[in-house]
Amino acid sequence: MAESFDVIVIGGGPGGYVCAIRCAQLGMKTAVVERENLGGICLNWGCIPTKALLRSSEIWHLMHRLEEFGMSAKDLSFDIAKIVERSRKVAGQLSSGVKGLMKKHKITVIDGEAKLSGKGTISVAKNGATIEYAGKNIVLATGARARTFPNLQPDGNLVWTYRDAMVPKEFPKSLLVIGSGAIGIEFASFYRTLGSDVTVVEVLDRVLPVEDEEISAFAAKQFTKQGMKLRIGTNVEKLEKGANSVTATLKTKDGKTEQLTVDRVIIAVGIVGNVENLGLEAAGIKIDRSHVVVNQWCETGVAGVYAIGDLVGAPWLAHKAMHEGVIVAERIAGVKGVHPLDTSKVPGCTYCWPQVASVGMTEAKAKETGRKIKVGKFPFIGNGKAIALGEVDGFVKTVFDAETGELLGAHMIGAEVTELIQGYTIGRTLEATEAEFAATIFPHPTLSEMMHEAVLAADGKVLHI
Repeated sequence: MAESFDVIVIGGGPGGYVCAIRCAQLGMKTAVVERENLGGICLNWGCIPTKALLRSSEIWHLMHRLEEFGMSAKDLSFDIAKIVERSRKVAGQLSSGVKGLMKKHKITVIDGEAKLSGKGTISVAKNGATIEYAGKNIVLATGARARTFPNLQPDGNLVWTYRDAMVPKEFPKSLLVIGSGAIGIEFASFYRTLGSDVTVVEVLDRVLPVEDEEISAFAAKQFTKQGMKLRIGTNVEKLEKGANSVTATLKTKDGKTEQLTVDRVIIAVGIVGNVENLGLEAAGIKIDRSHVVVNQWCETGVAGVYAIGDLVGAPWLAHKAMHEGVIVAERIAGVKGVHPLDTSKVPGCTYCWPQVASVGMTEAKAKETGRKIKVGKFPFIGNGKAIALGEVDGFVKTVFDAETGELLGAHMIGAEVTELIQGYTIGRTLEATEAEFAATIFPHPTLSEMMHEAVLAADGKVLHI
């Protein structure tokens, strides 16, 4: 007889393992099926190891500014192998930490590849053997992978996905990054800061296209200042591989073509959900453009089967997946007062140089709603802490409903804004108004004071510019 669980989670990434922990906390017998590494892409090949790489490049950047801070050093150098090694150690430490959490909460971890095999049952394949398990509730959390196209196929050697870009065998002197979303720009920033000649190609009319237009424009100026070459409104028609280089054919919107030869290419043109070999179609679960279709409670329409995280679509963020995992766990357990996910309250962060962070509507989106809005902005150059840190490039922008005072959106670019954005995110969760933000005391001297000033600026009350 198949071993039975109250909840079986398929996928041990951020959404999956958090869902399992919350289920266990609520007294449910829980299992997680994982075919590769606990922690999923985020902990092993995404969020965490990339931030470790970017930290190394940040230190390299600061080392070249020592004279500004009254210091000097000679013979500066870096070892890409050691940078990668540190990144992998960080990922390994956190993946081991998830294993510890599974043990702490008495969650059964099943090693193998799972698929739905019937109502309330799954089969798990490992080393040619298959074992059946029963679950009153099944949560699909299989995540996503890099999108590829027939003319842009990675090979792990000359043409990379994000996974390949994290573990380079040698440092490329020149690099083409296809796509200027968060993933593409983070890798472009890492390699450019360490000295690679980086070209970024974006088919749309601006880099970081999901961000507020002013943020995108400021970011583009900063990237260009750093020596990054930006080719917007441009498509990569094909890639031709040489012995140790790649020649890309670029085509602009007006039909002009040119060729660019680089050492390596990174493909960062989106992701597709891992929907294959899960038995979804046979179970009656709908798929739309590689993502599982769910309602506001992450229910698939098949009784007892839920789906969360990157598998169900944008925003493709680990913290969104974690929140969905908690919602599902509490929904299954019948916890009162559970609210569905409001994606407008999910913050987005890009860890390039300078950092970018946002929550809610852009100014353009807010205007499209037909509301009367107020916009406030405050520059880093007007903040004492930013000047003391030597980080004066950037600004904070707020968008308010002029009639109700609702914070519709907040957008930032500059040092440590990925830490600052949570202040506005909490404000949106609490439905804080412009007046309440203005009445809040922010500590001095901190970067967070810019958040206050950007609120005051929306009403013509800014103090330090």
